[in-house]
Amino acid sequence: MPSAKLIEKRKELEAKQDKLHGYLKEAGTEVDLMKIKDLTGDSTARLAEIQKMNAELEDLGKVVDGLASLDAMVSSDATRQKAIEDAARKGLPLPPAKGGDQEQKSLGRMFVESKAYKERSGNNGPVSTFDVDLKTTMTTAAGFAPQAIRTGKVVEFAHRPIQVTDIVPDGRTDQAAVVYMEETTSTSNAAEAAESTGTYGESAFVFTQRTATVRKIAVNLPVTQEQLEDVAGIESFINSRLSFFLRQRFDSQIVNGNGVAPNLAGLLLAATGIQTFVLAGDRFDAIYDAARRVRVTGRASPNVYVVHPNDWQIVRLMRTDDGLYILGNPNQPGPERIWGLQIVEGDVIPENTCLVGDFANFIQYFEKRGIEIDITDSHASEFISGILRIRASFRVALPVYRPAAFCSITGF
Repeated sequence: MPSAKLIEKRKELEAKQDKLHGYLKEAGTEVDLMKIKDLTGDSTARLAEIQKMNAELEDLGKVVDGLASLDAMVSSDATRQKAIEDAARKGLPLPPAKGGDQEQKSLGRMFVESKAYKERSGNNGPVSTFDVDLKTTMTTAAGFAPQAIRTGKVVEFAHRPIQVTDIVPDGRTDQAAVVYMEETTSTSNAAEAAESTGTYGESAFVFTQRTATVRKIAVNLPVTQEQLEDVAGIESFINSRLSFFLRQRFDSQIVNGNGVAPNLAGLLLAATGIQTFVLAGDRFDAIYDAARRVRVTGRASPNVYVVHPNDWQIVRLMRTDDGLYILGNPNQPGPERIWGLQIVEGDVIPENTCLVGDFANFIQYFEKRGIEIDITDSHASEFISGILRIRASFRVALPVYRPAAFCSITGF
């Protein structure tokens, strides 16, 4: 249950959104600020007022997000405390704390504990000496070439970074699926009743069990024994990169998973009931309209706007009819929010499509376990070839509790 303060601030945010939307509606598709009746002054003064309102929305949106996070922490703590009390009453083991995975051995640790590593020869090779008969002028080209030693820096390939995982609440599960109940019918017949003669209205509830299956995301890499033995630090690099590949794939599944096993059910392709409409007219209006649909139809509080960088560029560079940048001049960094919604730029979402939703309350991911890294020489004929096979995986479920709490805009 949201706190009274959070409800108050959400209402204040929605009122300010409505007011700013009304101003932009008056300005029309040509963004003529002189048409706005409640603003005074020239175009520059009116634009400054609009930018001030958007800045206020940005600050208020941060306050709302902060209060929502605080509510979530309080709720999570209460839930865990109840689980501990129930476990103690029933004589069961206490539930693990978040992040309390059993110790996982890193690739480096497994390697140094291996028989091959312990029986290896010493690291210090023989020292070579030689005599040089100097008869001509020595140069680096014809004499003793200088040694070039690598710095140790590795420039990683330019992969897409993690972009939306951090805006989705996380959890833990020890089950093969996350099962929850959804109130699919809720009939309220609450009404006024006369003293002594009035009857109480009868209400009705229907609940439906929902299931989000835990899926596995996995990757492997073949590597020679010599590579692991001869290059210091390579094991930690492999460890890091394989873990990143898994997280990056999951990040994409949140938005684009098609729900066909073993894929997760992502927001755009598999979340049945998500709202959507095609852009027709002004982009500012469309973003506001998506947020309105989330509030009215989804009965949720939109807090995030996900957009491809190429599409956000169009919005960021929009100008008034007399050439003024609506979201700030080129010497300004631009807003972190629009209509009070946190802006998440990322090519994890397809170009020409954007997404508005309540990411704080109606989507969550549950990890069955953390990332596990295993190594073997028993794959196929790799034992006699001196090749080790490294594999990494983790298991996760992605329930979308209320698809109508999200709205996509296509043709953007």
